[in-house]
Amino acid sequence: MKPILLNAFSMNCVGHIHHGMWTYPGDRSADFNQLDYWLDLARTLEAGLFDGLFLADILGVYDVYRGNIDLTAREAIQLPVNDPLMLISAMASVTRNLGFGVTANLSYEAPYPFARRFSTLDHLTGGRIGWNVVTGYLDSAARAMGHTAQQQHDRRYDQADEFLDVNYKLWEGSWEEDALDNNPARRRYADPDKIHLINHRGEFYQMSGYHLSAPSPQRTPLLFQAGTSRRGIQFAGRHAECTFVNGSTPEAMRDKTRLLRQAAVDAGRKPGDIKIFMGVGVIVAPTARQAREKRDHYLAAASPEAGLAHFSSSINIDLARFGLDQPISMAPGGGIESVSSTYSGWTRRQLLDQHALGSRYPIITGDPAQVADALIRWADEGDIDGFNLTRIVNPQSYQDFIQLVVPELQQRGRYKTAYTPGTLRHKLFGSDRLPERHPAARWRHPYTTTQGA
Repeated sequence: MKPILLNAFSMNCVGHIHHGMWTYPGDRSADFNQLDYWLDLARTLEAGLFDGLFLADILGVYDVYRGNIDLTAREAIQLPVNDPLMLISAMASVTRNLGFGVTANLSYEAPYPFARRFSTLDHLTGGRIGWNVVTGYLDSAARAMGHTAQQQHDRRYDQADEFLDVNYKLWEGSWEEDALDNNPARRRYADPDKIHLINHRGEFYQMSGYHLSAPSPQRTPLLFQAGTSRRGIQFAGRHAECTFVNGSTPEAMRDKTRLLRQAAVDAGRKPGDIKIFMGVGVIVAPTARQAREKRDHYLAAASPEAGLAHFSSSINIDLARFGLDQPISMAPGGGIESVSSTYSGWTRRQLLDQHALGSRYPIITGDPAQVADALIRWADEGDIDGFNLTRIVNPQSYQDFIQLVVPELQQRGRYKTAYTPGTLRHKLFGSDRLPERHPAARWRHPYTTTQGA
């Protein structure tokens, strides 16, 4: 029985997944601008032996619902949203084992400074940084960056493939493993013969330069990815070490995990080279009755309409235009393609019911044994490795889970009782560096500056 992996799922904003819950008494989400808020969260998660804190992010705003940001602003639907990378080194300073997965949209980044940014974080965290690779889905972000609209869905992935190749060259190939000498007596900090110029001439990117950072503990950060469209699965099979998926049932989840693991095999990797996480919310109390009562209190604070406004931007369709019981047809290529295909034909009433807690994420409600039963069923029958636990009420959701569910899972042998030493990749895969079968490895030495030019 494999142990269950666990990330906390959050964002540098007020309203992340469960919209409206920032109004619940005791919720601290509106303190997101304060550093103590994040330091307290990091300490709490490490005390609960969480594998990581996964931070989502967006560029742009949710302006599809009713064609404006009125509800987005009133309900703080991921607005305002601050840069997540700025939080990492501070949280790393008060923890020793907690990993950090950070979302960064490559569509509006240049590979060269981007590579340095993540190498710096890998150094400062002692190898505990991961990058959630996204290409974006909001037209509002494209307009803010000077474009008329998003690039076509599959073309964004084509660009992402090349972006990663450029970064692999920098992270894996520019500095040899023993390039650093750090020898004051010889007045030689680094060996120039072992630092290599990277030349890249491709369809999307052209660059010539040396990576600015010396090799960090992981070199390439741990690679996360979300997206289960056909092209997204192909991309994950080639690059991802961890993926985030959602399904309505364990059986539906297994269908997705099978495709993802097969995509890894098709790319020359192994099925276990991808750890698969599912997004879930948990409402737990000492008794099932208390858990149901807690859920009722949460429902009174949540905003289903805010959840629908978020969803409108996810599929790039103004759901306010539809009658309550009118089936909604999803346009291909709009928003998040895998989400659009899943909900085609639903009505606004069905979506509002689903978003009762401000989110479409599945919610597990019960006493510790019931929650553990449900998580284990999802893990075993859905063939997933772990969960991204959403914050419903922050920090209560995480505190309740750590106090009540973690001991139950530990008693069943399904959750660790101590951290494994080492980098984030080592904790999850037993090695600090990407394996030789990963496409990044082709840029390792022996290296010539003409390779792949």
